[in-house]
Amino acid sequence: RRYTFRDANTQTLGMLRVDFRQMPKTRGGGGGRGLLMAVLVVGTFLLICGAVEGAGAGGGSCLAPEIMKSIKDSTTNPTCIKFKENPLVPTDPATLMQLLLAFVAISFIVPRGVLRFLIFFFLLPIGIIGAGVLVFFDTQYDGLTSDNSISIDAYTCKPANLRDRAQISIVQSLVIGSRTKSEDPIELGMTDSPYVPGLSVSGNFNKMDSEAKPLTLGKDPLVVGTIRMGFGHHRIAYAVSSWGMKAGAHTVFHDFLAVKSEEASLIHYLDQVYSQASRFASELGGPFELAWGMVMRSGDENALRITNQMAEQIRPLLWGFPKDTPIIATHSMVGHTAVAAGFKHVINLVIDNYPQWFLIVPGAINLVQGPANYMTFLRMGVPAEQLRLVGHWCPSQLVDHIDHDAQVRKQRRADNKPLRLLIPVGGAGAQKKFVTGFLTELESELKAGSVQVLLNSGDHVHMREAFEETLEKIGIKKSAYTTVKDIEGVHAFVERLMSGKEPEHSVTLFAFSDYFPAVATTDILIRVADVLCSKPSELAFYPVPKLNIRRVGDHEGFSAIRSSELGDGSPEVREVPDAAEWVRLMAGTSSLLTQINDNIMAQNREGVYNGAKEAVRLAMDLGGSA
Repeated sequence: RRYTFRDANTQTLGMLRVDFRQMPKTRGGGGGRGLLMAVLVVGTFLLICGAVEGAGAGGGSCLAPEIMKSIKDSTTNPTCIKFKENPLVPTDPATLMQLLLAFVAISFIVPRGVLRFLIFFFLLPIGIIGAGVLVFFDTQYDGLTSDNSISIDAYTCKPANLRDRAQISIVQSLVIGSRTKSEDPIELGMTDSPYVPGLSVSGNFNKMDSEAKPLTLGKDPLVVGTIRMGFGHHRIAYAVSSWGMKAGAHTVFHDFLAVKSEEASLIHYLDQVYSQASRFASELGGPFELAWGMVMRSGDENALRITNQMAEQIRPLLWGFPKDTPIIATHSMVGHTAVAAGFKHVINLVIDNYPQWFLIVPGAINLVQGPANYMTFLRMGVPAEQLRLVGHWCPSQLVDHIDHDAQVRKQRRADNKPLRLLIPVGGAGAQKKFVTGFLTELESELKAGSVQVLLNSGDHVHMREAFEETLEKIGIKKSAYTTVKDIEGVHAFVERLMSGKEPEHSVTLFAFSDYFPAVATTDILIRVADVLCSKPSELAFYPVPKLNIRRVGDHEGFSAIRSSELGDGSPEVREVPDAAEWVRLMAGTSSLLTQINDNIMAQNREGVYNGAKEAVRLAMDLGGSA
């Protein structure tokens, strides 16, 4: 039998001739001529189709030509919003070939009777039930998204197929349940920050302390919206706030989780899952770390749809602000919520250095820290008018003193002073295994005094206890190191070091019961540290020499690449012995850290660390301020 394959223009692509008379009979009965014929015909078709369409978006989908054209054009034309529906089954050649080959293997191995039993009494019922579940949740999708303010399908130029629609509906059902959108705004109140003079902190007025007052915005208002998921989003929010206050804006720090409400409870659940998964991945490593890394790199169109869908549910968290108030979002969900709530001036700060749809907010101005993100987002189809490259998210108190602090660090190396390491713990409380091993590896240097460690355990009791146990094991008693427990002590410690004095001991442990000091202490200590030893999170973009230690999530690896290519930090160091060798290299020669500090000053002259400053400038321009 002869099979001819033609494209949409009837041009012949290939020809296949199969003589079924020459085919050997198969043992096991589950294969046979029909199966082999199907494999040959479909397999050849898929191979030809993959070769022709493989360059298109979607990695070789055998879609109708007009659909392929729409998807290909989407990379340069983000207005492509008309599509035919995607097929309901996978159309990726590699996926289908894998399925077919797996079925062939099973048919040759499994006896005919067993195969029939599996098909009719196991696979077929499960398939029918599974298909029914998919179809059921697929039918829910249109109802969920019909009144959304943004069409993600139109924005990404990639319509959701049955699998996508079912996935989004299932996630919505698990997280939201039967809850309907609330149309009632939450009355907001505000109070003065007990830690940052001049900063207003907002919350649910009906559930705030008696010192709170109703929300009243002053001249040139600026809302800095964030979500306390780990330390990173809060750290960036405080960095932006520092520039807002410096610019004279009435800056309001608006943490969604601080607005006590049903909507905030929905987000809190996600935060708990994120923190637990980060700790498991960091401590167990191996397949757990691999799986979590894959999750952190899976922020595709569906992740964007899910985030946008959640934002539609939590709009009341922002409705207490006037809709012409500029909002800077340090978490994409805040940006989505602001757009969904009808705000006119929304700026989204894209974190990390790994471009994913999940990080983008349609309808907002998305600011990025590096050129790789900027170019890739443009290639993905983000409209150019909604994307800008501005620099890193760094606080004003660090940027204003970059040159001075770099010169002090260079002088310390020239004077052969002890190498002072700042080792902070992230908000998820991960990396216990790595950091305790790192301390153990540096035992001789710590006892000799050639290396000093500023160890910030944050507000994590389990990390503080682990550090204390490790120090005890390597022979450093509690009397031989200093413990700082409040923000006043942090400021006093920094003043001592900035006056030219050294710490009282080679190890200083910082441990807090409150959240704010846990986050802020790292930023305060950076000015008196020679090297920041941290996972390549938001801190990888800070203007300080960095030893970028093991990531927690694969997306962080790209931030280490950005740091090392700028020359202000090391490549990612994934093993404890290697990290210790880097410390010895930095302590043993002045040239390396001298070069890094020179690089930081050079990058500062180029405005690399001015991203947060530029975000505030843009927000005030949008809000009508000069």
